[in-house]
Parts: sequence; structure tokens; C-alpha cells
Amino acid sequence: MATALSAAKFTQPLPLNSATTRAHERRPLCDPLKTGITFVGSTRKLRFNGIPKLARPNCIRRSAVVAVSDVVKEKRAKSIPNLLITKEEGLELYEDMVLGRSFEDMCAQMYYRGKMFGFVHLYNGQEAVSTGFIKLLTKEDYVVSTYRDHVHALSKGVSARAVMSELFGKTTGCCRGQGGSMHMFSKEHNVLGGFAFIGEGIPVATGAAFTSKYRREVLKEPNSDQVTVAFFGDGTCNNGQFFECLNMAALWKLPIIFVVENNLWAIGMSHLRATSDPEIWKKGPAFGMPGIHVDGMDVLKVREVAKEAVGRARKGEGPTLVECETYRFRGHSLADPDELRDPAEKARYAARDPITALKKYMTENNLASEAELKAIEKKINELVEESVEFADESPRPPRSQLLDNVFADPKGFGIGPDGRYRCEDPKFTEGTAHV
Repeated sequence: MATALSAAKFTQPLPLNSATTRAHERRPLCDPLKTGITFVGSTRKLRFNGIPKLARPNCIRRSAVVAVSDVVKEKRAKSIPNLLITKEEGLELYEDMVLGRSFEDMCAQMYYRGKMFGFVHLYNGQEAVSTGFIKLLTKEDYVVSTYRDHVHALSKGVSARAVMSELFGKTTGCCRGQGGSMHMFSKEHNVLGGFAFIGEGIPVATGAAFTSKYRREVLKEPNSDQVTVAFFGDGTCNNGQFFECLNMAALWKLPIIFVVENNLWAIGMSHLRATSDPEIWKKGPAFGMPGIHVDGMDVLKVREVAKEAVGRARKGEGPTLVECETYRFRGHSLADPDELRDPAEKARYAARDPITALKKYMTENNLASEAELKAIEKKINELVEESVEFADESPRPPRSQLLDNVFADPKGFGIGPDGRYRCEDPKFTEGTAHV
């Protein structure tokens, strides 16, 4: 429903197709006198029109930004039938979103029963963003998350058992119980971690994207087309790492998508009060990459944007900045009484629940019956309950595991090519003076 940009060159975006270009080639990309879609959390409006196309020579913008509504209209006009997903795709999206919601609801129960410790940040309400992007990725693609990372891990394929056990601090967790809620990691699924401090994950994601490019272009490794998706919130977008990594990614045309999960609140600080220009997507074109704002409460819109952004990255056309305007249905963490947000604002977004919206779309378009969707919900409920039983029965880590993975070389003398500590080699001290 929304599409990002097809820009192989930052100075001159490519058209989606030749017919589109001919129909719109005389219209300017950026028209300061016209307004496009409204930024829901702001009184301002995004100023652009049309769809990606060749800009006029006197247009100073280096890359395009597309109005979601225009692309949706065009797709509807050309689609026969008027469907954005197949039944199989819809059921996959629905199952993943229901899994995320049910898992987080169970986490709240377990936290208040004393099964989890520390801060636990839930993802309720934001499922369309995780599902919309991650379900388009391959197992080899990389995902970097934040402290709100449970659902990102689940969408990438980490089992509910492994994530729940990690939250319980058990050895069967994806980090053997040493990561906890804010540090989900899975080498098998290329989940490169959740990060407790905002902005920490963006340099890691940029490094992963650089690795993919280096392997493909320097080492000439076949099939080295991995894409990296970095998730972070609106509060991160005023931090230095964000700007530095946007610059590096654009400079080196790295295969990365920067996904801003703008839920309008950085803990208890309103995004509109903390940012001079609340339209985060504008920071993309400033660095020479496409930037787009999309309704993060609609998984189909997010998915269409993600398709284009992932496709650009995989083809070597560089990074994309996507601002997904979404909303969390709970407080910042389970320790947050959530008293600062306006009840009317919360009610307005709750009425736009992304799972309910997808369910309505699928039933109205005869993609699934109520019975099929209820069967998925029953399956997920059983899966989540089983993950709790598994985590509860799993053993706690032994005390001997306490310093594992804390230091690469706890003994301080280096590790040899055979993986053994150098100081354990009898020849380690040969040739040295003994005092």
C-alpha cells in the first residue's frame, strides 16, 4: 500500500515504471504549495506529491519521498483483483502478529507473578512494524533491536521457548539466561542483539551491513547479499550515533534499512516536545538516502514500504530511512504506571489496533474465515502457554557460568589459533627473562 523509493542514484531517483514516469514527468517531486499525508502526531504536514519519478533539473532534493496514499490509489487502480496479499501471506502475517501480542501479554502476567526480574519493555501495539519488515527477510539477513526486543526475535524465528526461557533467566534461553529481557541474541537466526541503551545497536547494524558489502565486493563471496534492518525509537533520533551511521551508510551505500519505530513517546517525553522537527523521515534525504513516513499501525502499508527498501538494499542501491508512526499500548516498561499520556490519545490509537485491522481486511476480502483465524489464535495461545511451562521447568545457570562471555580472554594473555589460552602453552615463556 505504501512503497518506498526506487532510487539507484541519490541525485536522480529512478521511476517505478516507464508509464508512471510519462504520466508524471512534468510534475515536480517537491511542491511547497501542496500537502500530502498528515503526520498523525503533529499539526504539520509532509510536503510532497506524486510517486517516485525523475525530478526536474531545478529540484534540489537529492532523493525522493513518496506519498503513501498516492501509491495506494495507483495500485488499487491497476490491481485485479484488488488485493495486496495472498491468503498464505495474510495467514503468516496474522499468526506472527498474534504471537507477538499473546507472548507480550503473557510476559506481563509472569512479571507480576515474580517470574521475571529487572525492566521488561513490551511491544503491544507495534506488531505491524516487526511483522511488516522481518517476515520479508531471509534467515541470513540481520536484525538489530532495542530493549523492546522480544517480538523482533520471535518474528525472526527464535522460538517462543528460547525467548521465554531467557526472560526467566534459564539456561535454555537464547543467551543461556545471561541476557534477559533487553539482550535477546541468536547467532543461528542472525539476531545481533537487543540493546539496553538507545542508539547502541545502530553502529552494530551498520557494521553488519558493511560486512555484507565487503564480502560481496571485496572477497567476491557468492550469494553475499544479506540485508540488515536496524530498529530503534524516536528518542534515538536525536543521538549522535544515529547521524554518524546515516552518513556512513549513505557514503558507502550499505545494504541497511533504518527503521524508526516512532511511538511518539520516549519514556515519558513527548516526541513533539523533544524534537525541533518531528518528521524524522526528513533526515534521510539530508544524508542522501530515501526517507519515508508510513502508517506503522497498518501491516500492509509497512510491508509495501519494506519490500521496496529491502529490494533496494539487496540490489546494492544503498540504505533507506523509514519512519513508522506507531503506538505502544502499555507503559514504557512494566514498572511504568503510564500516567503521563492523554487517555484520549491512547484510546484513539487503541481503536486502530493493527491486528484487528488485518483481521478485518482478511475477512472482508475473503482471504480467511473467522474459524481459520480463531484456530490460529488457539494455536498461539497453546504455544505461549507451553513456552511458560518449558521455561519454568528449565534449570537456572550454575554459578560457574557467571563470567562466561564476559571477557574474551579472562586470563589476559591472548587466545591461540587452536582456541586455547596462550599462557597454557609450555613454550609460552620461552626466551623470556625470569626474575
